[in-house]
Amino acid sequence: MDTLFWEPSTTYTFLSGDTATSSGIFSPLVISPKGVKTTSEKEVSGIEKRISEVIEIVKNICLNIDKGEFVGIMGQNGAGKTTLIRLFNGLLRPTKGNVYIDAENIRNKSIADLSKKIGIIFQNPMHQLFSNTLREEIEYSLKNLGLSKEKVQKKTDKIVSDYGFENYKDRSPLNLSGGESKKLAIASIACRNPDILVFDEPTLGQDAKEIEFFTNMVQNELNNGKTIIMVTHNIEFTMEYIPRTILMSKGQVIGDGPTKEIFSNESLIRKSSLITPQIYQIKKELSKIGIDLPKNIIKETEFTSYIINLLKNKNKNQ
Repeated sequence: MDTLFWEPSTTYTFLSGDTATSSGIFSPLVISPKGVKTTSEKEVSGIEKRISEVIEIVKNICLNIDKGEFVGIMGQNGAGKTTLIRLFNGLLRPTKGNVYIDAENIRNKSIADLSKKIGIIFQNPMHQLFSNTLREEIEYSLKNLGLSKEKVQKKTDKIVSDYGFENYKDRSPLNLSGGESKKLAIASIACRNPDILVFDEPTLGQDAKEIEFFTNMVQNELNNGKTIIMVTHNIEFTMEYIPRTILMSKGQVIGDGPTKEIFSNESLIRKSSLITPQIYQIKKELSKIGIDLPKNIIKETEFTSYIINLLKNKNKNQ
């Protein structure tokens, strides 16, 4: 094992080889109130999903995700990221192992029941949009919660306003742009107010304005105590906003820890076929000319501020 990191109430592990190692007995996948761990021996074997006896999509996955965390899942195409998150809400069932949410095994829970607690927004929004109009899409999602007609209308009006849908609320989802349809898919799940939101490549194909809207929406959900899990290839977004990153390769977790530590481990970056963040590349080049930046500078705003102050001090001394 390369390195083991600890932070309050959460275990972070860097892994090497095929064996996941942690201290104590942990469930294969637990999404629970902060600090609550499930310790039944039957849960120790890693979670696996097979499509046949010879093809394992994910294997030996052991994770704990605390309530209120913002976690990124990264890795090359085919690493098993999407398969993993579909195990979270019963869209797929593990061939081996168990998934727990709030210390409760979800094996015998229906997808309908699980969808009230955990909402997944797919990479392709058209996989979950089917109503005739944008407004009807949101209404349908809310109706499934058993709300009265008046509450459905009121909540729909608020979502339309909050997400800026007023100008095309009567438009078919099929006639929306890629960014608009992805935004609608998010709204149709977020309006149900699940405790856990799982996003699959939410920033893909989004412009700067849409990414800013998404970032603000996520922050608002985190402020309300929600748990956010995000599958992404956007390493710069992850570096800037996501505190914890899980790296996957060939169906296994190869790294799990604070984002700044994960991305500073070049071996893990290579194994997961990612590109080192631009900040790290620039810091490495600056060190070659004698400018060594502090290790805790990992965000663009921190880097910019440090360089500006460095140049100001240099000019004063001249």
